[in-house]
Amino acid sequence: MGLSAAILKTINSPYYGLSRMISDIQQAVMLLGTRSVANLVATHEIRHAMNQKSCISHERFWDEATDVAKTMVYIGKKTDQKVQFEELYAVGLFHDCGIPAMANRFDDYKSLLIEANEKHDATISELEEERYNTNHAVVGYFIANSWDLPRGLCELILRHHEEDALDQSSDEAFVTMYSILKMAENIVERTRRFHSNSEWLWVKDGVLEALGLTSLDYSDLEDDVSEFVLV
Repeated sequence: MGLSAAILKTINSPYYGLSRMISDIQQAVMLLGTRSVANLVATHEIRHAMNQKSCISHERFWDEATDVAKTMVYIGKKTDQKVQFEELYAVGLFHDCGIPAMANRFDDYKSLLIEANEKHDATISELEEERYNTNHAVVGYFIANSWDLPRGLCELILRHHEEDALDQSSDEAFVTMYSILKMAENIVERTRRFHSNSEWLWVKDGVLEALGLTSLDYSDLEDDVSEFVLV
C-alpha cells in the first residue's frame, strides 16, 4: 500500500503536469516506466530498512533529502538540462543515504555531525574517516549498488564530496547532475539555515560554468526555490 501510494503521488505531482489525476496503479506504472518505478521501489525499501533505532532523527533527515530532491528537479527544469527529472529526484534523495546507515551503526555519530557543522577546516568525510575508517559516501555507494540503482547514481553518491569531481570527469550526465546537486544543497542550506554550504565556496565557479549560468541566474533560482518549492 505504501509503495502504491508513492507511485500515485509521483505520477500526479506537478513535475509530470498531467491534465487529469491518475488513480489506477497499473496505468501509473505504465506512464512512469520501469526505470522510474524501480527507483521508487528502492526509495521505499531503503527508507523502510533504515527505520530503526538511531542517534539521529530519520524523519528530519529524509525531509531535508526530499527538499534537495525537489530543488534539483526545479533547477533541472528551469535551466533546461538534458537529464531525466526522476533521476535528479533520485540523486537528491539518495546522495547522503550513508548518513542514516552510519547513525544506526555508531551511537556517537550525532556528535560527529555537530562537529562537522561547527568546523570549517575539515569536511564531514575527513572527520568520518578519522573516527570510523570509512565515510558516508562509501557506505551510501554500497547501499545504492546493492539495490541495483543506476550506475551513474551510484558513482555520484560515491564522489559527491570530491572537490575535483568536475575536473576529473568527462561524462556530461555526471557533470550535470553533480552540478545541480551542489547547487541544490547550497540553496536548501541557505533557505533553511541562512548560510552557505561550506563546499559551495570551492565548487561554485565550476558548477555555474557547467550549467551555463551566471551568479545573477543563480540568485534568481535561489529566490524562486525559496518561494515556490521549499514552502
